[in-house]
Amino acid sequence: MTTKTFFKTPANRIFFVIILLLLLAPLFLSVFRINLLGKFIAYAILALGIDLIWGYTGILSLGHGVFFGLGAYAMGMYLKMEAAHGRLPDFMSWSGLEKLPALWAPFSSPLSLALIIIIPAILAAIIGFLTFKNRIRGVYFSILSQALSLIFVILFIGQQAYTGGTNGLTGFRTMFGLPLAADNTKYLLYYAAIFFLVIVYLYCRFLVSHRLGKILMAIRDGENRVRFSGYNPAAYKIFVYVSSAVIAGIAGAIFVPQVGIISPAEMGIVPSIEMVIWVAIGGRGTLIGAVIGAILVNGLKSGISESFPEVWSYFLGLAFIIVVIFMPEGLIGLVKKYSTRIAWRVKKEKTAEKSPSIN
Repeated sequence: MTTKTFFKTPANRIFFVIILLLLLAPLFLSVFRINLLGKFIAYAILALGIDLIWGYTGILSLGHGVFFGLGAYAMGMYLKMEAAHGRLPDFMSWSGLEKLPALWAPFSSPLSLALIIIIPAILAAIIGFLTFKNRIRGVYFSILSQALSLIFVILFIGQQAYTGGTNGLTGFRTMFGLPLAADNTKYLLYYAAIFFLVIVYLYCRFLVSHRLGKILMAIRDGENRVRFSGYNPAAYKIFVYVSSAVIAGIAGAIFVPQVGIISPAEMGIVPSIEMVIWVAIGGRGTLIGAVIGAILVNGLKSGISESFPEVWSYFLGLAFIIVVIFMPEGLIGLVKKYSTRIAWRVKKEKTAEKSPSIN
């Protein structure tokens, strides 16, 4: 995709403006707000993965918090090992362990960061193969994904000596030798988050703009027709599910050093449903809607929770209800609808001006 071709699409032009605004944000916001915005960018990356699988392929996953959490835990384990300086991580000592578990041994090296991609990809490939090959779809897959989320939350809470239990992993001090508490490091993490947002968006845009994207949308609109046309929907669904899981893992890895903690709560059913709400509010099947929805909803959530901590959850639920009833295509769909009407009216007025008047 050339630069000229990229900017022909209105959504891509909007994305460019968003990235420009994000790059300029440090000139106007405090370090605290930049750190918070960096977290929202991580959520935007996650939302892109969900839009890819739900908006374009029609697979509603209500357990994507698992892949987000696995990527986050992989990053957290590396940061914890870096902070330990060869010693046993503090929570393991409190739990009575005297030797580093074999599960943690690979995370002593920066090369272990490859597990951020590998672990979610393997899990998604296994689940995708078992479900899509057996033609499990629709609400049944959604329920299955919720069960997966519940299983992993219980597992990570129960294995306190290995995962930190309910408290999760925290106490990170450095990343690649840079102090995480330093302002310069926070700015670097912020710009790194923007970089990965651009990379993931371009990857998703590449997929949906080519033949593969047409097949994915065909599966969403009529899977049986795709199968009768000679394609294997299961193979495409496994591929897009794995891609979405990897994107979620990357988002989790970006999230951890900026927030400073990862716990099983981030892998739960409620956060997974919230992720879907971001995409629905922004506009599913658009990519740019996922980015806008994630940043906007979390920004409003942060602002409202600071002023009215008791009612922000009601606001989120109300916003979702309003979107489902009055804006089924999300904010981007609403903009498209009114821009089309305006364009039609302008065209009608120009036609009326050009046509000769009849006395």
